[in-house]
Amino acid sequence: MGSVNKVILVGNLGRDAEIRRTPGGVAVTTISVATTEVWTDKSSGERKDRTEWHRVVIWDKTAESLEKYLLKGRQVYVEGKLQTRKWQDRDGNDKFTTEIRSDRIVLLGGRGGGAGTDGGGDYSARGSSSTASPDGPAPGPPELTEDDIPF
Repeated sequence: MGSVNKVILVGNLGRDAEIRRTPGGVAVTTISVATTEVWTDKSSGERKDRTEWHRVVIWDKTAESLEKYLLKGRQVYVEGKLQTRKWQDRDGNDKFTTEIRSDRIVLLGGRGGGAGTDGGGDYSARGSSSTASPDGPAPGPPELTEDDIPF
């Protein structure tokens, strides 16, 4: 049987999106998404919560088109896959980063705290809205090597 590498998150952005470009000119946007789990402690009856932070990477045209909308506090729906990269720090030590390589972003409601903004939008790795193209699906993000990643 095959395997599945699928991540789905709904959370809030912890900071504005950061866009960079690979040496080849491909746009790469990085966002930090917070998801919070809330529960009631059975022994004390006290409400508790735990927040997890997720690094999400968005590539190419989707990265370019969403940068101005991915602002701190904004609620987003993210689909993608887990990916681990190996890199070296300034001292030459090997480091590993696990992140979500997004292939779909949906802008939800507005910014956090109920401040109203425009409605949401559904964006895929093709960089377009969820409205289907008459030409069929466009190709996905380009295959990139670690040398293309600017960070």
